[in-house]
Amino acid sequence: MYSKYQAAFTTWGMLLPYLLGLSLLIVLPSGLALGLAFTRFDALTPPVWIGLGNFERLWQDRLFWVALSNTLIYLALAVPLRIGGAFFFALILKPQRPGANLARAAIYLPTVIPDIAYATIWLISFNPLYGPVNLLLKTLFLPAPAWPAEPWPAMWALVIMATWQLGEGFVVLLASVRMIPAALYEASAMDGAGAWARFRHITLPMLLPSLVLLTARDLIVSVQANFVPSLVVTKGGPGYATLFIPLYTYWLAFDDLRFGYAAAVVWTLYLITFLVVSVQSFLLRRWQYAESF
Repeated sequence: MYSKYQAAFTTWGMLLPYLLGLSLLIVLPSGLALGLAFTRFDALTPPVWIGLGNFERLWQDRLFWVALSNTLIYLALAVPLRIGGAFFFALILKPQRPGANLARAAIYLPTVIPDIAYATIWLISFNPLYGPVNLLLKTLFLPAPAWPAEPWPAMWALVIMATWQLGEGFVVLLASVRMIPAALYEASAMDGAGAWARFRHITLPMLLPSLVLLTARDLIVSVQANFVPSLVVTKGGPGYATLFIPLYTYWLAFDDLRFGYAAAVVWTLYLITFLVVSVQSFLLRRWQYAESF
């Protein structure tokens, strides 16, 4: 008989590679960065302890506040679109119909493309002169903006890139939709519930835990995943319109050699991410509580 000890051993055995990678690649570097955040360090001379000096300097750093506001705007645009798109496709592709498997594979494909290759594809696509995006817009007699050269089009270009990579959320939500017992829909149909009532009172409440988890995860991922697109496609421009915290940290550390100050920016970003995720989880749980009455 498969005992609980064997189950626990198997579970921890499967988790061990992930936990080791998490510890070596994220937890340990983050801990070292926390120590550097209280120093002045340029990687050429020994670090000098300055206490809270780096964090105090953040309040007067105009570029930090520009990067922070851009990051929050990016999250407010990209996360709802990506989660909403994953939710929509999970619902319409739940039934097994001709071409459904191909559509599911096509939705997931952008997720596995390396970041640099993915950003390069979009860099070519958003070219205002010969890029396929503007050629398509002109064919449809729609405005064709100069994507990388104008502030809001540049921001929307990066949001579109993020929205296209919804494969992981789609897979999770598709599995969650398929786990909803069909008996619930059959019973509600017998009671005269329409499609909207079944969605509102069965589908949405049953998927809410997955949506809360995916939204929290997507907020954390989106804070970091904007680095490569902003570096390759827009280079933080035009006029700092797409300067995000990860790119600003990169500039501080590897262009200016201000590793201590960059570490302070990173840990400030960690705190802001924690607060944003906490507020989001609180609001969604309050909404779930209100819906239960």
